[in-house]
Amino acid sequence: MSNERAGDVIGATSREFMGGQKIFGRYTLVKVLGRGGMGIVWLARDEELERDVALKFLPDLMIQDRAAFDQLRHETKRCLELTHPHIVRIHDFVHDDRSGGISMEYIDGETLSNLRAEKEKRVFEADEIATWISQLCDALDYAHARANVIHCDLKPTNLMVNQRGDLKVTDFGIARSLSDSVSRLTLEQGRSGTLIYMSPQQLNGERCTHLDDIYSLGASIYELLTSKPPFYSGNIDRQICERVAPSMTERRKELDIEPAFVPQVWEDAVAACLAKGPSRRPQSAAEVAQRLELTPAQTRTRVAPGKRSNRKPLFIGGIAVLAVLALAGLYLGALKRQAKPTSRAVAIPEKSIAVLPFENRSEEKANAYFADGIQDEILTRLSKIAANTFDRKLTDIFSVESEVAKAIADQLRAKLTGREEQEIAAKPTDNPEAYDAYLRGLAYTLKTLPTSANALGAQKYFKEAVRLDPKFAISWAQLSIVDARNYLTQSLQPTVALCEEARHAAETALTLQPNLGEAVLAKGYYHYACLKDYDTAVRYFEQARQLLPNSSRISESLAYVARRRGQWDQSQAYFNEAERLDPRNVNLLSQQATNAICLRRFPEALRKFDEVLDITPDDLDILVQKAAIAQAEGDLLRASAILAALHPNADDTLAVETQVYQAILERRPAQMIPRLKEILAKPDPALGFYSGELRFWLGWAQEVAGDHAAAQETWRQARSELEPFLKKQPDNYSLIGDLALTNMGLGDKADALALSERAIAANPTERDAVIGPIPIEIGARVAAQVGEPDRAIAALQKLLSIPYAGALAENVPITPALLR
Repeated sequence: MSNERAGDVIGATSREFMGGQKIFGRYTLVKVLGRGGMGIVWLARDEELERDVALKFLPDLMIQDRAAFDQLRHETKRCLELTHPHIVRIHDFVHDDRSGGISMEYIDGETLSNLRAEKEKRVFEADEIATWISQLCDALDYAHARANVIHCDLKPTNLMVNQRGDLKVTDFGIARSLSDSVSRLTLEQGRSGTLIYMSPQQLNGERCTHLDDIYSLGASIYELLTSKPPFYSGNIDRQICERVAPSMTERRKELDIEPAFVPQVWEDAVAACLAKGPSRRPQSAAEVAQRLELTPAQTRTRVAPGKRSNRKPLFIGGIAVLAVLALAGLYLGALKRQAKPTSRAVAIPEKSIAVLPFENRSEEKANAYFADGIQDEILTRLSKIAANTFDRKLTDIFSVESEVAKAIADQLRAKLTGREEQEIAAKPTDNPEAYDAYLRGLAYTLKTLPTSANALGAQKYFKEAVRLDPKFAISWAQLSIVDARNYLTQSLQPTVALCEEARHAAETALTLQPNLGEAVLAKGYYHYACLKDYDTAVRYFEQARQLLPNSSRISESLAYVARRRGQWDQSQAYFNEAERLDPRNVNLLSQQATNAICLRRFPEALRKFDEVLDITPDDLDILVQKAAIAQAEGDLLRASAILAALHPNADDTLAVETQVYQAILERRPAQMIPRLKEILAKPDPALGFYSGELRFWLGWAQEVAGDHAAAQETWRQARSELEPFLKKQPDNYSLIGDLALTNMGLGDKADALALSERAIAANPTERDAVIGPIPIEIGARVAAQVGEPDRAIAALQKLLSIPYAGALAENVPITPALLR
């Protein structure tokens, strides 16, 4: 990972370390993994997060040079966003007064360089490395195209293979910064990389680009297949710049390696990578994979022999449980209609269970919640381990679930363990009224999107359930999850008290029932949503998986964490896994659409929303999202057609604000002003700061309508309503953003800019890739309005290059169409 000419000039670390020593307040050193010109790498135990890490100590000269130190810290923070299955994850930049280091994912494995050296002929054959090179190309393409990060020191010693047989690229993103710092501190010419793998441009000290990584990729493959890099003796600098490397077949003949033949596609692709001019090389790692004719099948994960899954199958014989959900309405024949085919069929295991929709045959529409909630409860029971009809009254709710689940198991002739039989038959509470309230709350959590109305409804009924039965463990767990998730989404007022309620509810559930999967899940959500301690959250989610081995909620939860970390591909993979287990879960489908919206993949989002509408026709929240996409695409006519047919209630703030935004975009906001005044005349205290936010929208509508005086008065009132909430919600980016925009409208430039900066500082993108950019958008809007165009343009350029949830009503990110 170094310019090897620098050697050990700054390699020594004056401070000696020993195994068992604790460093940086949290890491216990275990053993040295390696030494080099860039410092020492230790295996260490992160006591705080209870995991093994590789701890790379920095050379002393770099610690002493503030500029080099700050540059590396900055680059390391950028690398936190590199989240790919074949790139070693950077965890943290740590330091004290005397030492500094980089904590990264520990890989229990070997480098490709060592694996090659262990071969009998000290070379690989092309087919032996095809999978690894495919994975390497995928990692490079992700880093170059998606993350805009260059390696600059790619070589076989930086390519590791773990115990599962997967390739992992080490030092991604920090190699260049380390090498640049070494060069400056040792007065070397500004080269980044290792000489024998350098392109001519790197050799000449030019700034590294992704095409230099392509050259190093070719040089690395060359060495793996021939045992030597393209140029390895004599005047290497001159040869790299002037000579054409012999073909790999020729090199193998020179070294008496049999068989000498290397497939022609490999010869051609590697020769192209080694072209002297960058424009003559493949222009991406994906193109290299295409030239090598690496098929998708070669990217599959290989499992090391002897490794077996620890997950216990639910039924003997490996019967898979496929839960097919649908929300049930009144029995008016709606369930008999033929659903439109979706764009992508979900693969159904050979042996599956379809838990079909329950009908509400009651005369009272209000009882529809029972069908929703009881179905989800049956799925939960089955996740711990046909076509019959179970006709019961609401007073029989305790017996229905266990009877259905037991009948399914009997029909499958599945032999259940004693524990599984107990879990199927167990009553979560002996209080029918408490259970009725619990099912009502559960039905709210199964809605398409976590709006304020849905969050308040779920919270209300779960609280009622535990009031009626304080020992109702699963209702405590669900209350905690609702509090935590909606603290993060701000569908509930994001106060310290709400987080404390989430913590208390989760711990109460665990105290009452320590082996309750939902209680463990709730602890995970508390760490994920309230503390943003993603590593601890993942640990709880994986622990919950052992108790709920076939529940879609585990994969769903992991998808949320990956999304907040900016791991969009990983998030989608988890959502796909969850959908396989629960293919008609409208919340899962909606969340996948949310991913697509953040990534500006609007056609993909619309397809998912259409799948939701096949299950829940005319869903208000989904229609609003479709209208928001039309706005983002600049199709105001389509957006208007959707929104005109909607009549949202006062607590449907998302829908109301989207209608106002549409009227503003069309420059005809007068039609919405009476509706806003009507809602604000009787504000709902439960909506908290959202009433003040709605008043900001009223002022905006009045301003666009030409009534400047009314707008100023409305904004002054909005400010007086919003400011008191800051005491209990000091980091609420939406609240701070509302105040920034309100002060902007009032012409208070200093306060508007200060508030937008406060929101940015309180919600860094590094901690949350979804909402972190939202304050940046607010800042851009403020800067543009108060006469800071350069500041606004810089922010907008950044926003247009990254995925995120937008700042305004419907959370669609900024698009070029919206800026026209």
